[in-house]
Amino acid sequence: MGKRTIERKNSIRSSIGRIFIYALAVIIQWALIVLLVSYFGSRYPIVASLVRGAAIFFALYVNSRDNVSTMKMVWIIVLLIFPIFGLILYFTFRFNRSKRLMQKKLVTVDEDILPLLLKTDIVDREELDIPELDKSNIKYLNDVCHFPTYKDTKLKYFGNQNDCYDAMLEDIAKAKEYIYMEYHAIEDKESFARLHQILIDRAKAGVDVRILYDDIGSYVFISKAFIDMLQTEGIRCNVFNTAIPFFTAFVNNRDHRKITVVDGRVGFTGGFNIADEYFNITHPYGMWKDNGIRLEGPSVMSLEAQFIEMWNFADLRYKREAKMEFNPRILDFEPVSSIVTPYADSPIDEEPVGENVYINIINRSTKYCWFMTPYLVLSDEMKRTLINARKRGVDIRIVTPGIPDKRTIYSLTRSYYYPLCQEGIRIYEYTPGFLHSKLCMSDDHSAVVGTINLDFRSFYHHFENAVYILDDECFEDIKTDFDYTFKASQEVTDKYAVEPNIFKSIAKSILRLIAPIA
Repeated sequence: MGKRTIERKNSIRSSIGRIFIYALAVIIQWALIVLLVSYFGSRYPIVASLVRGAAIFFALYVNSRDNVSTMKMVWIIVLLIFPIFGLILYFTFRFNRSKRLMQKKLVTVDEDILPLLLKTDIVDREELDIPELDKSNIKYLNDVCHFPTYKDTKLKYFGNQNDCYDAMLEDIAKAKEYIYMEYHAIEDKESFARLHQILIDRAKAGVDVRILYDDIGSYVFISKAFIDMLQTEGIRCNVFNTAIPFFTAFVNNRDHRKITVVDGRVGFTGGFNIADEYFNITHPYGMWKDNGIRLEGPSVMSLEAQFIEMWNFADLRYKREAKMEFNPRILDFEPVSSIVTPYADSPIDEEPVGENVYINIINRSTKYCWFMTPYLVLSDEMKRTLINARKRGVDIRIVTPGIPDKRTIYSLTRSYYYPLCQEGIRIYEYTPGFLHSKLCMSDDHSAVVGTINLDFRSFYHHFENAVYILDDECFEDIKTDFDYTFKASQEVTDKYAVEPNIFKSIAKSILRLIAPIA
């Protein structure tokens, strides 16, 4: 057994140990609080009354403030039925000082970046030859979310993640100035080894190489020793939201983005992380289906700004004089007929950008609107939007995995089939294995490619990113990918259009109650 193999096994054991210690610390903290409050409540009725009164107060507060009906219902039920535990959860996830501090920090970071980003080749949407409903979505992304729209970006869509990774490595090998990579999960195995040697070579050539990874996402994949090794090789690393064994609300907000930027000219995003299972080197869930997109043009500046935002935000020791600078440059690109808006979503700014963009696309669809998503956990607003579109005659199709990576979440996903299928929304399951693509296409002229699943975690808990595209040549490749995926999947619409028995309905209802705050 080689030294490298031993290091990997030690890394996995170390990471699993960290997860166990972290989970145990959280459980102990919650249990101690419940026991302590219960003890004093049993001895002093005034304590029990205060707890009950506080639970009622915050239930009313949620009812008056929370805009998402599903979340509102869950919090009210938990607070009123389990007041002690409900208050612990509420102060942890919703009414938490650490989250407010993170909001202030993000604002501080964005003050340096957004004014510069908004000057990077934004188009006049009134001059665009597109339907008014598409202009309204661009208006939302421009004016409310502050993400510019660009022309002259050359796009290449990849329905196969291995092909996208090959193209990405080819572009990285040509880097002359900088390589920025931000991924939810990075695994120190075969898939990363191909990238690793290229990054070492580029770093030796004086290229600024930076990797940002999520701590929870990479928990079982890499160790501190591996990161230290990269640093000695000239590859600068930063970890997002380090998990420590004392629970705070912010630990639930993970960096789920996937971004690569090369010299400000070429960028990549999509569904895959840098780990062996994503490229079918290993097959824990059958054949893995994923996607990606390559951007070459001025819109890459937006991806770069998103990376720099998260790099500066990730460092909890952030100091303004030590931050990365965003220096957008005017580069020459060949004119192409594309309209592209890269955008991102943050769970701490109270603006559900990912969900709103999807809802806007569904609402403007007249012929069809198709999705690929590994998880299907819908808010009432999203479910109603999909059903209303189907009632207007829009062909709504959703493809989910045939083999799950998480069985509980898979059961939760399937629990949403019945209300959709009974209205004629077509559901497919990708039979060869696990479908991880996050993709939306509507009416042959609008699409979203990125990291945003149709679930609560993507819409309300994670940092995400995607690209909104209008009328581009890559649509032919996107539609081809949908056609291939439909053929490789089993349609289950008729099967799940039948109302489940009452016991299954109750069990799935309990799962759906937990989903919005999990």
